Amino acid sequence: MIVRPRPHWLHLLFVRHGSIIYRIFPQLLFTTGLAAVVVLAHGQLFHWKVTLTSSPFSLMGVALAIFLGFRINASYDRYWEARKLWGRLLIEARNLTRQALTLTSAGEGVRDFALTQIAFVRTLRNQLRGRPLVEGLDGLMSPERIERLAAARFAPNLVLLWLSEWVRDRRERGEIDPILAQRMETPLGGFSDVLGGCERIASTPLPFTYSVILHRTVYLYCMMLPFGLVDAIGLMTPVVVAFVSYTFFALEALSDEIEEPFGNMPNDLPLDAMTAGIEASLREMLGEAPAPAMLPDARYVLS
Repeated sequence: MIVRPRPHWLHLLFVRHGSIIYRIFPQLLFTTGLAAVVVLAHGQLFHWKVTLTSSPFSLMGVALAIFLGFRINASYDRYWEARKLWGRLLIEARNLTRQALTLTSAGEGVRDFALTQIAFVRTLRNQLRGRPLVEGLDGLMSPERIERLAAARFAPNLVLLWLSEWVRDRRERGEIDPILAQRMETPLGGFSDVLGGCERIASTPLPFTYSVILHRTVYLYCMMLPFGLVDAIGLMTPVVVAFVSYTFFALEALSDEIEEPFGNMPNDLPLDAMTAGIEASLREMLGEAPAPAMLPDARYVLS
């Protein structure tokens, strides 16, 4: 996620870090160069004058803008749902830790319970980002459990099972009232909902054909546009084509980035920072000093 203070409006016109210009620069350079060639050739293609005007591009541009709007809205819905799921994960972890601290007489066992919740968050992050499932789990669980997680297919679900077993064991030992144990199952069910929601987003991308149609339409539109403008605006054709191409290419690239909110692109969710935030919150509830909050790097990207 790009996190930076909003610069002055004039500086915002030329800002590089935090923009998407690096990703679309080759395409932008190609369409602008093509427009310059069309101007030099006076709209001719192999001695054939391409008789296009700006009228069809006006109609096509409106339809394409609406299509792009639907595409980016669909991508942002996935992005925002993923953010809400991780926000709920923080809330449920706080509730569960608070209940373990105040409703049980488990003593030191509560700390292990809270550390297992941190392990759940880390394994969920690792699974969503394609990292080794046991990355960052040292010191949170026993080596036997970590070894078992390394061979698991659904590691977060296995950690969630261990959390439920902890509540069951305390209930059977009489360290927690059965009614209160049932109350603790509510945030555990919230953990399961978050896990299932994240897996649904990660395993169900937008239809590939949808992206193919949009991609082809944008490129064909920007490549044909110079032929429709050259007779009307002449030497200004490359400038106008560059501006229109930047708008369409940037919107397509941005929607492509946020379509997969758990990735490592600059505009994806900062799962590392959110994982660290949940861990800091739980450790503070245990009376430990939390680690400093993660900060964006030199390019204002929070991972």
